[in-house]
Formats: sequence, structure tokens, C-alpha cells
Amino acid sequence: MTEARPHPPIVRAHGLWKKFGPLTVLKGVDLEVAEKQLVFIIGPSGSGKSTLLRCLNRLETPDDGAITIDGIDLLSPKTDINKARQRIGMVFQSFNLYPHMTAQANVTLALRKVLGQGREQAEQAARHALDRVGLAERADHFPTQLSGGQQQRVAIARAIALEPRVMLFDEPTSALDPELVGGVLSVMRELRQSGMTMVVVSHEMAFAKAAADRVIFMADGEKLEEGPPAAVFESPQHARTRAFIGQIDRH
Repeated sequence: MTEARPHPPIVRAHGLWKKFGPLTVLKGVDLEVAEKQLVFIIGPSGSGKSTLLRCLNRLETPDDGAITIDGIDLLSPKTDINKARQRIGMVFQSFNLYPHMTAQANVTLALRKVLGQGREQAEQAARHALDRVGLAERADHFPTQLSGGQQQRVAIARAIALEPRVMLFDEPTSALDPELVGGVLSVMRELRQSGMTMVVVSHEMAFAKAAADRVIFMADGEKLEEGPPAAVFESPQHARTRAFIGQIDRH
């Protein structure tokens, strides 16, 4: 019996440097994510985690380094960045929904604007995406009629409706009340089980332990440690990781 080969990396970032004025926020960071993997990035505030994610879909342009996602060189001047971004879904801390549009209309708009779908096709895809995040019955509700957790799930539906190859999550639960976090994490768990490639920046450590294939610890713009969740959380090698994990365990 032959061993199953690991999936090749769908995300490759090499030697990423990024400065904002005198502040260097990324210092030669490398990242590889295989297809269908969930990679979790943890670390203190200001460690460069969100900047790394934003570089992966070119919301920020690194000063140096290379990024390839699904075979596309994201930093090449020849790359149509808007087309490339269709393969990279991103969910932010804030939901960024249009308040005057229903949940379904928010999702439909992305499909029509980005993919050029007709109304009927877009509405069908939007309903399917809302169903996946458990909000089919809230399709006609406006954002003000939804809880924060439901609004975040609409934002996830909007991203997955475009059928991206990779999903990036930047602190998707940090703006939510604690009792609303579970609904968002259950959607992320379902995406994970369906084979979506995911890179997640979050403080939801229990979710990281349970769901991640790999955990990366960053501090001061550098990747200091990475490995399976059990290794990073239970026997961290780097002093900074140990201090960070210790601090979490005390809370």
C-alpha cells in the first residue's frame, strides 16, 4: 500500500518584509499552506499577523519577498490582482455589510459585481451560500435585524459564494459577544471539513487546538515557531511562545 502524498502548497510566501514608516512589521516571513489545510497564526498584538494576511491578498504590498497563491504570482506586475482575488476569500473583524441591503442582496451583489453573474444565477448561489452558514431563513433580513454573529456569517457566505480556493480569516470573532462566537466557529469548522484551505488569525485557542493542522507563533514581525497544535500548545520550544501560552492559560 502506497502512502498518500501530501497536497502541494497552494499558498507560498517567501521572505516577506513590510515597513510602515520607521516600523518594520514583517521581517523575512515564510509561509506555506498545503491544499485543504487549516493553518492558525497566533501571537501578541502588533506581531505582524494581520499584515501577513493582508499581504496574502495584496491589500498590503510587501516591500520584499514573493507570494504565490494557486499558482498565481501575486506580486507580478502582469497579474490582474482583482481576478486573482476571486480565488482568495477574506473575512475581517468588521462585517462590512451594506446596511440598506438584505443578507441575500449583500451576497448577490458580490456575485454580480465580481463574477458578472445574472440575477437568477447570483440569487441561487447566494441562497446556497447562506444555507451553508445556517442563515437560509434570514435571507430577507437587513443587517440591523441580525446579531453580530449572524452578520459575520453573512460576510462568510459572501466570501464562499465566490468559490475561492483559499479563505483568510482576520480575527473573525473578536468583535462578537462571547455567546455569539460559537456560531461563527461552527461555520468555520464546517468549511474545514468540506476541504477549504484556510489561514486564520485569531485568539480562539480552543478552536486552534481542535481544528488546526498547524499553528504558527509570531512575535515582533517574525515567525518564531510552528508545528502541530499539540506541540506548540503543550511543549513550545521558544521562550516567547512559552510566555504567550502561559499567559493564555492563566486567563
